[in-house]
Amino acid sequence: MTDQDVVPAPDRAFHCEACGGVSEYAPGTYALRCPYCRHEQGITPVPRQVTEHPFEELAALPLRAVAPDRVKVYTCPGCHAVTESDTLSDKCQFCATPLVADASGTERVVPEAVLPFGVGREQAREALAKWTRSRWFAPDELKKVTEAESFRGSYLPHWTYDAQTTTHYSGERGEYYWVEEQDSEGQTRKVRHTRWHRASGTVERFFDDVLVPGSGQVPVEELDKLTPWPLAETVPYQEEYLAGFRTVRYDVEPEAGLEAAKARMEPVIRADCRRDIGGDEQRVHSMSTSYSGLTYKLVLLPVWFLTYLHAGRAWPVMVNARTGEVIGERPYSATKIVLASVAGALLIALVVLLVVMQRS
Repeated sequence: MTDQDVVPAPDRAFHCEACGGVSEYAPGTYALRCPYCRHEQGITPVPRQVTEHPFEELAALPLRAVAPDRVKVYTCPGCHAVTESDTLSDKCQFCATPLVADASGTERVVPEAVLPFGVGREQAREALAKWTRSRWFAPDELKKVTEAESFRGSYLPHWTYDAQTTTHYSGERGEYYWVEEQDSEGQTRKVRHTRWHRASGTVERFFDDVLVPGSGQVPVEELDKLTPWPLAETVPYQEEYLAGFRTVRYDVEPEAGLEAAKARMEPVIRADCRRDIGGDEQRVHSMSTSYSGLTYKLVLLPVWFLTYLHAGRAWPVMVNARTGEVIGERPYSATKIVLASVAGALLIALVVLLVVMQRS
């Protein structure tokens, strides 16, 4: 590790007013809670609103070093041990004291908003228990993961984009008509045909808060399963909400995120074009879209992570720490599937036997 790899930033800890311990954010509240004496102290809101930033502002911001290669060095306020991490917040690897970095000292774009944890560890465990009970043909070991203590809470960075779009399109409108035809046997029937007409036009749409993951640590298709997120409940970014949780730094730059956002807008715009064409069928041959009023912001979203082992494989589970939505992979029990198949076959055989007996 070179001197260029180390990003100096002030360490931040939130000491309990009652006992002097280091407090953590209490999910579902607007307060910090001391893990030692359980004293709570309110988080004083910052005097600002969550703001969308004009995309043009990015041109004035310096590019960062490659994110995965940069290291934050924390000095624990509790045991004074040094912890190296590539996160915005973490816990001391020796005494588990919450550590929070000053984002303005490390990031090209500072988080604008945070969606605080609303689902605590116990609530997440309850949501997981409900999820495991609903998994048919799951092995009995799956039911035991609710007893694990390996839940890890993390904030994941996401970009949101607003844009007014204007799209010029060309295509064809298909209109049905019916013609009487005779088949090979001489029978007359009506056959549907389509008459195509050229079509072109312009559609407009405003997109609000198109969400794009800002980190590649979790597959996009998995994160999409945790949606929808109640983005209207975000609050202005404050370090207090990060205390006690791991916060992943973004490694997808906002310019790359915009291209991903445009890809998410495309099918919606294409559907608008098809509706504008009308008729019974539509073909869209070309679309040319311009974007105006582009804005962006960086938002931190809360997720509980759990990984359990079964049959020599790790199975990941995620819980939306605001809505309680659970998504994850699950194994199947071959024994239960076989037993269910046998039971099904026996049931069918019994029904057939009863039918035969009634007829005899």
